[in-house]
Amino acid sequence: MILPEIERVPLVIVPGANNSGPNHWQTFWEAAHPDCRRTEPASFDVFDLEDWVRALDAAIARCATPPALAAHSGGCLATLEWAAREGAPGRVAAILLVAPPDPTAPSFPPDAGSFRDVVASPLGVPSAVVASTNDPYAAVDYAARVSEISGASLHVIGALGHINADSALGEWPAGQRILADLISSART
Repeated sequence: MILPEIERVPLVIVPGANNSGPNHWQTFWEAAHPDCRRTEPASFDVFDLEDWVRALDAAIARCATPPALAAHSGGCLATLEWAAREGAPGRVAAILLVAPPDPTAPSFPPDAGSFRDVVASPLGVPSAVVASTNDPYAAVDYAARVSEISGASLHVIGALGHINADSALGEWPAGQRILADLISSART
């Protein structure tokens, strides 16, 4: 089940590596939302920033009204890059960035080189960064910097790893509430 506030706008799911499989909260949200799109780059296993940004832009363009974006991991970096290039105001209603990985961290995948130069910039729409205290791909300090630079609220949700399928969140009601609040603030 998806919260009614989220159903009021189209939803674009922006996965990270491996396309956020069947037990990922993004997949549950997609299945429950009547007007949801998932970005479709040529490959979720090949980290090609240009391809991922084009796929996000295409998914947004297919929406009849400005959608909310729900990005995870590498999808957060693609979203930040898209917003820096295209400008989010007027194009999207809200942005949720969950577990953005730190491109300068030793754990960052070496084959994701095209993502290494992505930096946060002001998003200009209601947005939030969600971080875990034990994320192997980014310290909370990195999430806080992204939050501050982008103008997004910061939500540190405890020790939930990379906030992915391994975190066993299911439909992740707490994450839905964060997104619903962003959407509500976009409408006021």
